[in-house]
Amino acid sequence: MEWTGARYADKPIVEVETFIEASPEQIWALVADVEQMPSMSSELQRIEWQDGATGPSVGATFVGYSKHPALGEWNSTSTVLEYDEPKVFTWAVMADDVPSATWRFTLEPGDGGTTLRQWMRMGPGRSGLSFAIDRMPEKEQKIVFVRLREFEASMTATVAAIKERVESAAAAL
Repeated sequence: MEWTGARYADKPIVEVETFIEASPEQIWALVADVEQMPSMSSELQRIEWQDGATGPSVGATFVGYSKHPALGEWNSTSTVLEYDEPKVFTWAVMADDVPSATWRFTLEPGDGGTTLRQWMRMGPGRSGLSFAIDRMPEKEQKIVFVRLREFEASMTATVAAIKERVESAAAAL
């Protein structure tokens, strides 16, 4: 990731992608199973669906429990915004009814497989990062940049793990 000098209010975006030798339908089950995401993340510890939901659908909510060496432990409630099987899965991490982050997976078939993209946008609502910025406003751009690089690394690992799991399962058949 290149230095952009972005501030939190700019709602900066990170996107990563990988090509998987499988159909979107073969990949979708893993992408849509957010309860599996903690096994592919060093930060996300567990997921709990809320209000009787057992899986994603537009309007469904889940709580994610996270842990980070510099930020401590926290939980946040997310709402599914878009669920179009097997193409797009989007959710927003909510803070006072305003997203503090929006996350999306997209699957695009082509060339005998699928391009899997994971995308996230910070803000506009306040997040744990906002408290660090409040304490050190002169370092806002650096704080945002470091966090974006962490997200990029984590997201790259997540799409790589999905690729490995899907391609390994296909090879075992």
